[in-house]
Formats: sequence, C-alpha cells, structure tokens
Amino acid sequence: MENRRYIALVDRGVLAVSGPDARSYLQALVSNDINKVAQARAIYATLLTPQGQFLHDFFISALGETLLFDCEGARIDDLARRLTFYRLRADAKIENLSDRYRVFALIGGDHSGAFGGGVIYDDPRISAMGGRAVLPQESGVEALEEAGFTAAPAADYERLRLQHGLPDGSRDIHVEKGFLLENGIDDLNGVDFDKGCYIGQELTARTKHRATIRKRLLRVDIDGPLPPPGAPVMLGDKPAGEMRSGQDGIGLAMLRLKVIDEAATSGEPLTCGGATLTPVKPEWAEF
Repeated sequence: MENRRYIALVDRGVLAVSGPDARSYLQALVSNDINKVAQARAIYATLLTPQGQFLHDFFISALGETLLFDCEGARIDDLARRLTFYRLRADAKIENLSDRYRVFALIGGDHSGAFGGGVIYDDPRISAMGGRAVLPQESGVEALEEAGFTAAPAADYERLRLQHGLPDGSRDIHVEKGFLLENGIDDLNGVDFDKGCYIGQELTARTKHRATIRKRLLRVDIDGPLPPPGAPVMLGDKPAGEMRSGQDGIGLAMLRLKVIDEAATSGEPLTCGGATLTPVKPEWAEF
C-alpha cells in the first residue's frame, strides 16, 4: 500500500476572504491569477509592496464560495491588516479562522477537492511536494487517518522542502527587501505574467523581461556545522551571500551568481562559519 503521511504544519494560519467582490478585489492585489482557484485547484501567490518587494506568500484554495489563505501563522494579523487596507469599498469580508481550521502537508495519496469539512489539493508549486489540506481543528486528523494517512513529524516536511530548494516565507525571503525572481517564485508557479496589474507588478515584469537577476536563493549542501540564518557566505575573503534556513546538512542561501561562477572556475569552496557549502540548482529552476 502507498505510504500516505500527513504533517501538521503548526506554524501556519488560515485567513478567509468571502463576499461578492472577494475575487475581483484580490485579483488586483496578488501576484497570481485568482480565477484559477477552483474547488479542486489552489494557487501559490504573494503580496508585494508597490516597489515589488516581498511582503507575504500563501496558498489560496476555495471552500465553497470562500477563499482560504494558508499563510504564516505568526504574521497572519499583518496579512489581514494589509488586505483590509486595500479593500476600500469592495464587498468582501476578511476573517482569521485559525481557531477553526488547521493546515496539513500530505505525502502520497490523492489531493483534490472538498474533504473532511475542509479542502485538500495538490501543492501548486511542484508535484514533488505532494499535497496540502485545510481541515477543521477538531476533526481534521480523524478524517486523514480514516483516509489511510498516518502522522509524520514536521522534520519530514522541512527536509523535503529543503531538498527541493523551496523558500518558506519570511524565514527565507526578507520582508520588504526580497524580490520574487531572486527567490524562484515565478518558477514555482507563484506569478502570472499575463493576468494584468497587481501591486508590485511593474517591477516584477520588468525584472523578468530584462533578466537583471544577480543573486538567487539556492539549496546548499552543508559539510560541517549548520550555519545560523543570516550568517555570511564567503569565497575566500569575498562576500558571496547569506545563509537562510537549514536542517540536517541541507540549507538555503541567497548567493551572488557571479561569485558562484568564480567558485566553479577556481575550485575554491564557499564557506560559512566552520562549514563548506556546495550550491545545488533546483530541478524546477529555469535559469
């Protein structure tokens, strides 16, 4: 039998947007096409500053006519505040439902449509990440176990995420500083370049068409002690980038592409504290 596992993502929150104008109002805000969201299909998207800098990333799914945001729990109030600021006269209600619903990552099994009083869907970033679910707090685990899923530790999801080089919101992308294309959000299906205007669209599109990306968030294999987030990555005495999240010998680092090329040519290793780092290009990246 297929090994079906679920991981409770306790650091995630659930924000609901409902009402007659919910989709049209959000369409002018987020980086992906809200019209792609359906009962069995979710999107990955972001909210940006007007200058195209990262504020929040999230998954948006549909439970009936209500749109559910699977987002960073610790920053859910900030996301709600920003969405409220842009609502203006739109007939839309924004509500924090984290006390009623919880988020799960799913490995194995089918992930499509209404399920257990909530919603279950394929991870819209890459297929290797399996599925996700937003389910009732009281009955979500029971519904998953009745469907043949067994519990797995949070470390399993973290390991899978890092192996494939996927950023985890503000842990890996600096708020009001990071840009989508540096962090691979476009290659992870988080940007629709044909949907029309949204907050921060102009700079994102210009960066895409001018190919002016000088650094990238990349997986790094770590030989030595795990460096802390923010630790400088060096090529000899030359700054090469900065460490972000990591676990069990794998991490993510924001690296200067020119310096990576220099390291490959010279054979000199990248270092961070007492560790040696080996950059790995993700299989989904198109650069």
